[in-house]
Amino acid sequence: MKILFIADEEWEGYWDYFRKEDFAEIDLIVSCGDLKASYLSFLATMTSIPVLYVHGNHDDSYESEPPEGCICIEDDIFEYEGVRLLGLGGCHRYKEGKNQYTEKQMQRRIRRVTRQIRRAGGVDLVLTHAPAAGLGDDTDLAHRGFEAFLPLLDRWHPAVMVHGHVHRSYRPSVPRILQYGETRIINASGKYYLDL
Repeated sequence: MKILFIADEEWEGYWDYFRKEDFAEIDLIVSCGDLKASYLSFLATMTSIPVLYVHGNHDDSYESEPPEGCICIEDDIFEYEGVRLLGLGGCHRYKEGKNQYTEKQMQRRIRRVTRQIRRAGGVDLVLTHAPAAGLGDDTDLAHRGFEAFLPLLDRWHPAVMVHGHVHRSYRPSVPRILQYGETRIINASGKYYLDL
């Protein structure tokens, strides 16, 4: 299975210069947040590929105008062709707004989905907007990673965790791929292709 992960910045190669053949081998498109709803709807419509998403901290408008033809997997497990995907969007609370959480709030969200994870027999991919603490995050509060993600990774050992939020276009030194135990951590800012 080939998955296209997108986050944070619309890529003009898809948006302005769309070519259906660029998506011929893609089985699934997954947004890790902070993309226009119209961009996700465009990809879902033009490709006929399932588009999944979690919320970024700038996705407040999704509440009134969600991406059409797309599937929100926030606080849920979505299974696609045998791959179990868990969605936990948002970032650290740094001001008033939706899709921002304290560490305790994120811990509660994870506790609430634990039963689903157990019923599913585990999870293969964890999809977030913010990174885990110390794994590709930054020092400012807005871009600090969640410590709550670390016990989740330690307990369930997903093969991959994919996040956005820390823009690689702003700081090219931000690592694209890290390893944490058995889990590969991927920063999907912009776009990233993954073969499973």
